[in-house]
Amino acid sequence: MKEGIDKGLPTGWASVRLGDLVHLEYGKSLVKSTRVEAGKFCVFGSSGVVGLHDRFLVEGPAIIVGRKGAAGSVHYSAENCWPIDTTYFIRGSQYLLAKFSYYLLRSLNLERLEASTAIPGLNRDQAHDEIVLLPPLGEQNRIVTKIEELFSELDKGAESLKTAQAQLKVYRQALLKHAFEGKLTAQWRADNPDKLETAAALQQRIARERQARYQQQLADWQTAGQAGPKPKTPKPLPPLTAEELAELPELPEGWGWVKLGALIDEPAYGTSKKCDYETAGVGVLRIPNVVSGKVDATDLKFAQFSPEETAAYRLETGDLLMIRSNGSVSIVGKCALVSPPDTAYLYAGYLIRLRPLQPLVQPAYLAQLLSSHELRKQIEYKAKSTSGVNNINSGEIQSLVLPICGLTEQKLILAELESKLSEADQLDQTLTTALQQADVLRQSILKKAFCGQLVKQDKNDEPAAALLERIRTERTTSPARGRQAKLVSKPLTNC
Repeated sequence: MKEGIDKGLPTGWASVRLGDLVHLEYGKSLVKSTRVEAGKFCVFGSSGVVGLHDRFLVEGPAIIVGRKGAAGSVHYSAENCWPIDTTYFIRGSQYLLAKFSYYLLRSLNLERLEASTAIPGLNRDQAHDEIVLLPPLGEQNRIVTKIEELFSELDKGAESLKTAQAQLKVYRQALLKHAFEGKLTAQWRADNPDKLETAAALQQRIARERQARYQQQLADWQTAGQAGPKPKTPKPLPPLTAEELAELPELPEGWGWVKLGALIDEPAYGTSKKCDYETAGVGVLRIPNVVSGKVDATDLKFAQFSPEETAAYRLETGDLLMIRSNGSVSIVGKCALVSPPDTAYLYAGYLIRLRPLQPLVQPAYLAQLLSSHELRKQIEYKAKSTSGVNNINSGEIQSLVLPICGLTEQKLILAELESKLSEADQLDQTLTTALQQADVLRQSILKKAFCGQLVKQDKNDEPAAALLERIRTERTTSPARGRQAKLVSKPLTNC
């Protein structure tokens, strides 16, 4: 060992290339037909366990590192397992504690090495060139024990936070259920019986408003010199049958069951024009921009549009953008409410525009209603597919059955929801922040551990230099496992 190599390092520690300490081997693909869901060996992809198999590729304990997709993620398997071809794996060594290597790799944040522009990928040579500090074997044991003690306490706290988040989701859905059963406004109805209308009167008003909407659109089209397509005559929507109504819950006085198509213009599909980040032009909203339930324009693509195309895909305040197609059925049907700043954008083909008839329904009322459990059940039933792509079309959207009440009561419901959901959102943000802080604390613990600051050094421990000699011997007798271990004087930059 060169003089000065251990200068400034914790007592008995050594600085070494990661690739001279462990070797990242390539996982092996499994033919789909060979997968056995009833197998006992875990199959690992970059994101973790993706299935089971009746055979294994590597004997445990093993460490699995994401190579493609969730590049740089690190997983631990105490048992025999099968890492697939989107991963690297590290075999166990008699001279390195597997759990020590696992936590060491987690401390490196290998995700930061990902530099691809398409599918995220981790370059093995770059990972091998990382410089790490290696403690004596005895201290490795103490480090692992201390990390797991501290992580156990953090995990208990995080589990409580996640339980609280889950309870908040239940609370939100219970609140929406009560809102659209009329329970939040029961007292108002009792105090204002003269402001309620019968279900039959409600249906007649809907029919009048739809016709008035069409006449206005027709007049606007004629005033504009008949530019663009002529407005379509509203299709008569078949009323709910007695059998359908019999299967629906009873509604309060002044409420009625209607199909969504009676409350909106004909749904309009978005543009199929190719968009990208480089083209100057108009911003086009896509699934990532609306999946959170509101329009988020921080990641926009652009395209050039003619005046006719702009008119066809324009947005108005109060429109709803619904995701109509996705691999995850839980994403299909999610809506974002368009606000004034959002009207500067157009929208893409995997979205569909719903334009509420505002004399009949408040856009925010409709947005909240479509996120309720009962409407989600309808949407997912219609959208679910075995092809891998779930889709809901215009006709299916219009056929959704929902409860409606008068505008005054809708506004009262929205006020109640806004107040209570705002409190829930604030609490949810507090919980999310606490979980993020727990993750930061975990990384801080790992950083201290692998800089020699988490546990005390013991002068009686055998120095890491001697351990490295044995690792070099082990790797010499197993050349496929990688290059010989050697000490380096390059400092560890994150200590």
